[in-house]
Amino acid sequence: MRVLPVAAGCVLVELADLGETLALLKAMHGDPIAGVGEIIPAARTLLVQFDPAEISLDALTDVLASRRGADIEESPGPLVEIPVRYDGEDLQEVASLIGTTVEEVVRRHCGRDYLVAFTGFAPGFAYLADGDPRLAVPRRTSPRTHVPAGSVGLAGAFSGIYPKASPGGWQLIGNTPLTLFDLDRTPASLLQPGYRVRFRDMAISAPYEIAQTTRKSPVKAATRKGAATAAAMEITIIGLPVLFQDLGRPGQSHHGIGRSGAMDRGSLRAANRLVGNPDGAAALEIVLGGLSFRISGRAVMAVSGAPLAITVTDGSGARISAPHNEAFALDEGDRVTLAAPAAGMRSYLAMRGGFDVAPVLGSAATDTLGQIGPPTVLPGDVIPILAKATGTAISLPQPPAFEMPRAGETVMLDVVLGPRTDWFTQDAVSSFLWQDWTVTAQSSRVGIRLQGEPLERQNNGELPSEATVHGAVQVPASGQPVLFLADHPITGGYPVIANVARYHLDLAGQIPVGARIRFNAISRFAPRTIPGKHI
Repeated sequence: MRVLPVAAGCVLVELADLGETLALLKAMHGDPIAGVGEIIPAARTLLVQFDPAEISLDALTDVLASRRGADIEESPGPLVEIPVRYDGEDLQEVASLIGTTVEEVVRRHCGRDYLVAFTGFAPGFAYLADGDPRLAVPRRTSPRTHVPAGSVGLAGAFSGIYPKASPGGWQLIGNTPLTLFDLDRTPASLLQPGYRVRFRDMAISAPYEIAQTTRKSPVKAATRKGAATAAAMEITIIGLPVLFQDLGRPGQSHHGIGRSGAMDRGSLRAANRLVGNPDGAAALEIVLGGLSFRISGRAVMAVSGAPLAITVTDGSGARISAPHNEAFALDEGDRVTLAAPAAGMRSYLAMRGGFDVAPVLGSAATDTLGQIGPPTVLPGDVIPILAKATGTAISLPQPPAFEMPRAGETVMLDVVLGPRTDWFTQDAVSSFLWQDWTVTAQSSRVGIRLQGEPLERQNNGELPSEATVHGAVQVPASGQPVLFLADHPITGGYPVIANVARYHLDLAGQIPVGARIRFNAISRFAPRTIPGKHI
């Protein structure tokens, strides 16, 4: 057993195999450890989040060393049959990798019942174990930016199905018409841990009747609650996508549901405080300005985050400049235009009282990878603004927590080395820390793709999937890192060389394309090895 550093209050516990991992997970759930929060299982690791104020890392390590997981003797779960059309882009490549024919790959994939070992990556994504060992193939050298929903893939010892369109690095061998994740279904995920799965080749099996002839999107429109509203904003112009965001959905990662939420949480809180809202009230996250809207009724508004020019045009056509990072009043018929910011990426618009937007799974955040939450705001949308129920006073402006980064500038981000720093050569670790990485246009709320001198591994093996966190710097086989942001996948199969310190996550969410990033290690890589077999 090894305990690997991830971030403050977070470690990755590495075990020998899937059986030991699930045994320790069962032991920790059966006898909870005070101060330990969410635990995210993977192929042979547990990501353990803990409160250092309640339990120190030394104490946690001692407790983990003393735990013995009970043998897992559970009755088999339900069997789910998955019809597959075996026409994946990588089917021929998989056959070549294992030295056989396409037909033999399909036969072997359909020849065994799989076990849903754990869920992760994204809502509804299940890691399927106990497949034919000959089908163990490496991930792609560089992950695809778009994998279609329903794609059936292979990676290492696992098979899996992408519940919706997303980036991904698995070898694609086919596609299923089934809906893997549906918020209208209980449970929402078709495949649950402990279930068994059998694949059927649609080309040779009897016709398979699908209850729904069209695949439903897991995106759920926010329904209006009918609460008292004070005003409304009618969207007239949108630049880049505008999303509802709050502080996210913590504590659901073990179900494959990420936290998501504002990319710059400090700026979201600031905008809400300026208008007297609770810190976590939903606001609009606006990328690079370009938003215009008209107000019906009267409202109090504030914009924080990336600084931009705000123009208010009243009913007579008179224009005034409204302040950034201060609350100001709007009257009936006022038209508001937000220009592009001179620095930073994301601005947060809050209205006193908050927006009348229904939460999805406990939050109004829009998760772009998981496709959960309110839909993207579009021109023509009319967004109700709630009447303020309490007399909370607006707050005075506070100076920003950091200077907003600009294209062409170098931004320093502190990192904690680990959990897989030892998968890279010493020269690669030095190169990671001392070179300036360019932020490419292939960047989103999921992550920032960086470009620089590739990082060389000293361990070229296939890393079993394991949990990742907001701020993880994952390095695919191409050697070009990806910095995970708010909508990152829950699990990933490329080694993470370091994790951005939590106090720099908001800054990372404001770095524009064309800027450069330099990473600064604030601690040495110090894994803890616990000798002997403890579970």
